Amino acid sequence: MPCRHEFGIIDCLEEYREEYEPEKYNCTYVEDDLLDEIYDEDFKAKIEKLETFAHNTNRPYKNLAYYGITLIPPKSLKYFLDIIIDANVKYESKELKMLIEKITYAIKENKWMIHYGI
Repeated sequence: MPCRHEFGIIDCLEEYREEYEPEKYNCTYVEDDLLDEIYDEDFKAKIEKLETFAHNTNRPYKNLAYYGITLIPPKSLKYFLDIIIDANVKYESKELKMLIEKITYAIKENKWMIHYGI
């Protein structure tokens, strides 16, 4: 089974538990091989400034938790969207386009996003 990074939208943060539940959050995925490919210095420098939380809202973080759970607050989503749009310009991936749609929807609805690392 290929390694994937899964991204979803949290409808109610109060109901969030630190468990692997990609179906609950209607996750879309990006293959790990694609993220490895786009993880150049420019992407790395940008993603390391992304304000997130590792596993729960008590652990502020910057970046995506590669092997864990990342919570992305609404205030960080525009920045995250810009990073993914830039990556998609270069790599033109169906997976990145789906992620762009998911982030755009989360922004519109003022929702948190969740990322499950590999």
